[in-house]
Amino acid sequence: MPTLADLQFLVRAGRAASLSEAARATGMSPAAGSALVKRLEAELGLRLFVRSTRSLRLTPEGQAFVQQCEQGLEIIGRAHESLLAGRDVIRGVLRLALPSDLGRNLVLPWLQAFRGQHPQVELRLQLSDRVAGVYREQVDVALRYGEPGDSSLIALPVAPHNRRVLCASPAYLRQHGTPRHPNDLADHHCLCFQLSDRVHDRWRFTRGRTELVVTVKGGWQCDDGDAVRRLAVMGEGIAYKSRIDVAPDLASGALVPLCEDWQGELAPLYLACPDRSQLRPAVRLLRDLLVQRVAGLTGSAQS
Repeated sequence: MPTLADLQFLVRAGRAASLSEAARATGMSPAAGSALVKRLEAELGLRLFVRSTRSLRLTPEGQAFVQQCEQGLEIIGRAHESLLAGRDVIRGVLRLALPSDLGRNLVLPWLQAFRGQHPQVELRLQLSDRVAGVYREQVDVALRYGEPGDSSLIALPVAPHNRRVLCASPAYLRQHGTPRHPNDLADHHCLCFQLSDRVHDRWRFTRGRTELVVTVKGGWQCDDGDAVRRLAVMGEGIAYKSRIDVAPDLASGALVPLCEDWQGELAPLYLACPDRSQLRPAVRLLRDLLVQRVAGLTGSAQS
């Protein structure tokens, strides 16, 4: 009879279409993951996956079985939540991936408050602007900007209406002048964020039905969002940042919003997890805290 852990592994493997990714996400070797699937196929008397050296896909029987497993795991998860709801103590390990700037400067203090309320929750953090693969890595949930690209992920909205804002320090504006229109950015030093080999140098704006894309350049490119924000505060150029990330700087006057008659592009914030079995009480409580803190930070409801 398959164990609960076996079924969780099958669901991960089916969603990720990769035994090795599912194995890494559950802390086992790819060889152990492959052996687990072979054992389950022998026990069940059916072939779950069609495997080759380069690809993995569910058989029709495997797809039906995995879908039923998902439904069963969701029911078990809800039963577990109901059991824990009658208790005062939330416990366990929560592995969370965070963007660099947001994580270091805002979320860490919020997580400190979260652990103050739930001291038996052990947090394991991954802070990086590299997008964490919740299937490939040992991550339970990931706080992410942008619409989830993988439709199989469970995405809990934290700030779905958040946008980017154009901003610079007062010192920069005194020295270089203030752009009045996004097209004026061609004459300014812009701080470009780089992720992997892609430089985000095409900044999008809207005003009513008008859409505008401006290609920018400057003396700095950086693969760390926190460094981009710090450079802007230091007066090194104009940044195009999530309003959440720079909310304290805008409130203090360290940064000044620019071209406010134009809207920056959407930068929605979500908590993403691989399946509903990950929506444990700790995850739901964390999401509630994040929604509350973000709304207080930006002065508007974000959920």
